[in-house]
Amino acid sequence: MQATEAIGSKPTEAWDSRGFAARLARLVQGLSSADPAAWEEAVAESETRLQTEAVGDEEECETRWNRTAISARAADTHDVKTENPGDFLAALEKDARERARRRKKNEGLANALKEKGNHAFSKGDYGTAVQRYTEGLEKRKDMPELYTNRAQAYMKLQEYEEAINDCEWALKCNEKCMKAYFHMGKAHLALKHYSESRQCYQKLLELDPQKESLYKGCLNEVDLQEKAAMEEEKALEEFQSGKLTAVSVKELLQKLDRADQNALYYAGGIRLLTEAIRECTEQTLFRTNNGFSIINDNKVIRRGFCAERKNTAEVDLSISLLVLWQAVCTGNEENQRMLLTHPDVNVQLPKLLSSEVPEIQKETLALLFLYSQTENGRCLLLRHQDLTRWLQLLMAFIKVPDTRAICAMNLLTDLMKEEKFKIQCRIKLSTGTLPLFVQMLKTVKLVNRAALAHGIAVMGDLCSDAVIRVQMAESQECWQACLQLMEVCCSDGSAAEYQECLFAVLGLMMNLSLESNMVIQGSAVDIGRKCWSLLSSKAGRIVTRATGILSRVLSTCPSAVDEAVKGGVVKKMMKFLKAGGQITCSYAIKTLAVCTKSSNQAREEVMKSDKNFSVLLQLLASENELIVGNAAFCLSQCLDVPGAASCLLNSNIVLVLLKLAGGDARKTMVQENAAVALGKLCTAEPRHILQLRELNGMAVLSSSVKHVQGL
Repeated sequence: MQATEAIGSKPTEAWDSRGFAARLARLVQGLSSADPAAWEEAVAESETRLQTEAVGDEEECETRWNRTAISARAADTHDVKTENPGDFLAALEKDARERARRRKKNEGLANALKEKGNHAFSKGDYGTAVQRYTEGLEKRKDMPELYTNRAQAYMKLQEYEEAINDCEWALKCNEKCMKAYFHMGKAHLALKHYSESRQCYQKLLELDPQKESLYKGCLNEVDLQEKAAMEEEKALEEFQSGKLTAVSVKELLQKLDRADQNALYYAGGIRLLTEAIRECTEQTLFRTNNGFSIINDNKVIRRGFCAERKNTAEVDLSISLLVLWQAVCTGNEENQRMLLTHPDVNVQLPKLLSSEVPEIQKETLALLFLYSQTENGRCLLLRHQDLTRWLQLLMAFIKVPDTRAICAMNLLTDLMKEEKFKIQCRIKLSTGTLPLFVQMLKTVKLVNRAALAHGIAVMGDLCSDAVIRVQMAESQECWQACLQLMEVCCSDGSAAEYQECLFAVLGLMMNLSLESNMVIQGSAVDIGRKCWSLLSSKAGRIVTRATGILSRVLSTCPSAVDEAVKGGVVKKMMKFLKAGGQITCSYAIKTLAVCTKSSNQAREEVMKSDKNFSVLLQLLASENELIVGNAAFCLSQCLDVPGAASCLLNSNIVLVLLKLAGGDARKTMVQENAAVALGKLCTAEPRHILQLRELNGMAVLSSSVKHVQGL
C-alpha cells in the first residue's frame, strides 16, 4: 500500500496491511495503559495519524485528543471487518469527538467533587475529603489540584507516603506544580527524610525566585527538626549509658507524675528537676519524656498554674514552673516551640505578665526575653501569641521601680525588630498604649526614669511605621506631654536619668515632626521656644536633636519663624555651621533655609554673620547633597538683599553653581536650587555674566532665568 499525505502535511510512514494490525494493537494498548509515559506517547501518535492520514478529506482535521483513556468501544474497532486505514481513522476521529464531550462533562463533575472535598477538609473531615478527591480523580485523572488537595488530606491523616505519591502524580500532570513540591517537602520532613525535603524546597525556589522568604522558612523548619532528632538520639545514648543527670530527669518526671500530692510537693520536685537540667541532653530528655505535659496531666499543677487568684503554694508552684521552662528552653528551639504551642501556656502568658505577684512577673519577663533574643524565638511569639496588647502591657512596667521595668523595655526593643509586631501595635495604640504613654510622660518624677527613657526610645522607633507615626503626630495630648517633659527635665537638674529622658523625647519629637498637620502647626511656636532654649546646652547630642526639630517644625508656621529669628536663631545656626559636624550642619543649614525663605531679617543676618558668604561657599562643596541643596537655596534667598551679589565678584561662585546646575549633582533639588541661585546672581549683578560667558554657561543661565521667572 502506498503512503498517503494529508493536505499541508509531510509524507508519513505507510500503513501496509502486514503492519497495520500490529500498529493498531500497539496504539490501542498504549491508549489503555495506566503508565502516563506510554499513554502520552500513544496520544501523540494518534494525533499525528488524525492530522496526516485523512485520505480524500479536503478540510484539515481540527480534532484534538483529550487526555483520557480511549473508550472500550474505540478499542474494539479492530474487530470491525476492515483493513482500510481510512475507515479506522474515521472511527477514531468520531470517538475523539465523543470523548471530548465526555471529558467536558467529567471535568465539571471532577470540579464539583473537588469543592465537596474542600468543604470536608475545611470541617476537619479528612477521610471524607480523601474520598471526594478520589472520586474526582476517577472522572479526571490529569487534574493536579485533586492530587495536591488529596495529599494535604493524607498528611492530616499522617499518611505521608500516600501524600508523596499524590504529589508525584501531580508533577506528572504539571511539572511546575509548586503546591506539589511544597506538600511533598512537608511529607518528607514528617518522615524525617531531611535531604529529600530540602530538595523539594530547593525546587520551589528554582520555579519562583520570589518565594525566597518561603524557601528560607521551610529550610529553617527542616534544620530545626533535624537538629531536634539528632539531640534526641544523643540524649537516648547518654541515658542508656547511665549518665547521672540524664537518669535523674526521667526519675524526677516519674515522681512528678504521682497524683494527689500537694502543691508544695510538686514545687519542690520541679526545683530539683530544674537543677538536673544542665545542658542539651537533659533538655531533650525532658521533651521526649513528655515533660511539657505535666500541666495538663496533673490536676494540681494545672489548677495552681491557671488559677486567677493564687495562694502562697500556687504562687511558689507557678514560679518554679517558669524557672524550669527557662532552663528547658535556653538555646533549645524545639523546646521553645513545644512550650508556646501548649494551649494552657499560650493562654496564661499575658495573664502572668499582669500578675499582682512581682516574682511571677519577673520570671515571666525573663522567659519571654529568652524568646526575644533570636529571630526564630520572636517568630514563635508572633505566630502563637496575640501581641496586640503587649505594647501596652510592657509599657506599664515603666511605673515599676525595680529591674522588671528595664527587662520589659529590653523585651520591647527586641520585638521592635519584627515588622509584624509593629503592625500589630497599630490596633490598640490610640485606645490603650498612647493614653498610658502620655500619662507616664506627665509623671516623669514618679516613674522609673531609666525605663521611661528606654520606653520613649522604643516609641520613637515605633514611629518608623507610618500608620503609627500619623496617629501619634495627630495627638495634641502627646505633643503637650512631650513639651511638659522637656520643661521638667530642664528645670529639675542635670541628673543623668533626666538627660536620658530629654534626649529620648527629642528623638521622638524629631520623628513625629516628619508629619505635617494642624496639631504640629498649632504647637510650632511652643516647640520652637523649648528647642531654642536647648541650643545653649553643653551636651552636643541634645543640641543636635533640638536643631533637627527646629529644621522641621519652623516650616509649618511663619509665626514660629519670626519668633526664632528675633531670638537670634541665625547666629546660632551660623555658629554650628562654622563648628562643623555633618549631622548638626545638615539640620542647621536647613533651619537657615527655612528662615531665609520667609524672613528678610534672616537674610540680612546671614549676610552680616557670613561676610562674603564664605560659610555657604564651603557648604556648597560638601559631599552631602542635602547640605549642598539647602546651602544653594539659602544663598539664592540671600541674593535678594541689595549688594549681596556684589560681595561674590571675587569668588568662584559662578563656576560652582554652574557645575551644580549643569548636572554634576545627582539630586534634582540640588540642580534646581543652584540654577535659581545662578539666575538671581547674574540678574542682581550683571558683571557675573562676563565670567559666565568665559565658562560657556549662557545656555544654563538662560534656562535658569526661565526657571526663576516661572517661580
